[in-house]
Amino acid sequence: MKFFVDTADVKEIREINDYGLLDGVTTNPSLILKSGRDIKEVTKEICSIVAGPVSAEVTATEYSEMMKEAAVLAKIADNICIKLPLTLDGLKACRSLTSEGHKTNVTLCFSAGQALMAAKAGATFISPFIGRIDDTGADGMELISEIRTIYDNYDFKTEILAASIRTVNHIKQAALIGADVATVPPATLKALVKHPLTDKGLEQFLADWAKTGQKIG
Repeated sequence: MKFFVDTADVKEIREINDYGLLDGVTTNPSLILKSGRDIKEVTKEICSIVAGPVSAEVTATEYSEMMKEAAVLAKIADNICIKLPLTLDGLKACRSLTSEGHKTNVTLCFSAGQALMAAKAGATFISPFIGRIDDTGADGMELISEIRTIYDNYDFKTEILAASIRTVNHIKQAALIGADVATVPPATLKALVKHPLTDKGLEQFLADWAKTGQKIG
């Protein structure tokens, strides 16, 4: 599974990238607002930190305007992935941008039918929103499973990018089902490595080592 971090906070991106665990970044208008910076400026800096795809989202809702915004975003860096809403105009833009050789991330997916349409449009990534589905009382992981089955049935190359991840269990379940990517808030990604028995075991090892009076190197 690839790990993308879902933030526009450059400091957090640098920290996680330095661990060697980061495959890409996703942003959206809400995250840009939270960063307090100009979209082109902060996105360019993110692209200079991360070698993998960096999703930058259009804000237009009509095809022609989406294409204009996509042209601006695509010029920021070579690793820009154009993020588009899952609407008919968004899918039309996806098809056009994919034909031009751009990576695309179709977002706000809440049904298997929508995911099928995105794959037909040639999307590089489809972003089903697990947490938001869970909020309605449904099971977000069921959607991931349905998309995985459909894509495997027809050998679609679109990658499943599990989004709206709230917990480490979401990551585990998405990985078990076979999602290609998880885009995760920084705190949740770092929490994935935590376990109380790991902490307890390390504490014991260090205490025993201190008693030996030895040093390595």
